[in-house]
Amino acid sequence: MARIDHPHRTRALAGAAALLTAAALAACGSTDPAVPAAAAPTSAAAVAPTEAAPPATGKLRGYATVKELTDTADLVARGQIEADGFRVDEILRSVNGAAAKVGDRITITGLNGRTVDLAHMSKLEAGQKVVLYLAQDATTAGAYSTLTGDFGVFDVTGSDDSAAATTRSTTMAVSGLLAEDPAASGKGFRTTLGQLRAVAAQA
Repeated sequence: MARIDHPHRTRALAGAAALLTAAALAACGSTDPAVPAAAAPTSAAAVAPTEAAPPATGKLRGYATVKELTDTADLVARGQIEADGFRVDEILRSVNGAAAKVGDRITITGLNGRTVDLAHMSKLEAGQKVVLYLAQDATTAGAYSTLTGDFGVFDVTGSDDSAAATTRSTTMAVSGLLAEDPAASGKGFRTTLGQLRAVAAQA
């Protein structure tokens, strides 16, 4: 005699099979049987970032090119670190109400250990000549922080267009002027002050 399945029973069995299949697939993402299947990572984005990974919110994120830095910064300035702040010798770009001008000494959060991104920030010391890509400090009027720590710091050797401009960090650094160069990623980036000026002028 032929077996007749009740429609509700068939649907219930199919649903249970689907749930078991999903649970089995999720469990494949973990080698630890103590970890629940729902907690297993399902993509690369679920893997915990390394300590070197910059934050990815707002202006605190990684930057691939000088153009990205320039487009994001409220102020791009060349100058020298002094004991009481950053002396502005040249404004490459100023937007969003950034009011610094040549000759000003501005507060950079991080010179005294106060920075929202200290983990990714080298020490700015008196005497260093730099180009800084800066964001306005939301809590202190007239103060600035570099874009994602060392991403916003270029060390410079002079003031003419041929002066070398080198990223402060090798890992927290762009890899190109206008286009990313994957082959240069993690190796730092070197250009000229003239090139930084040119990108700022086009922004």
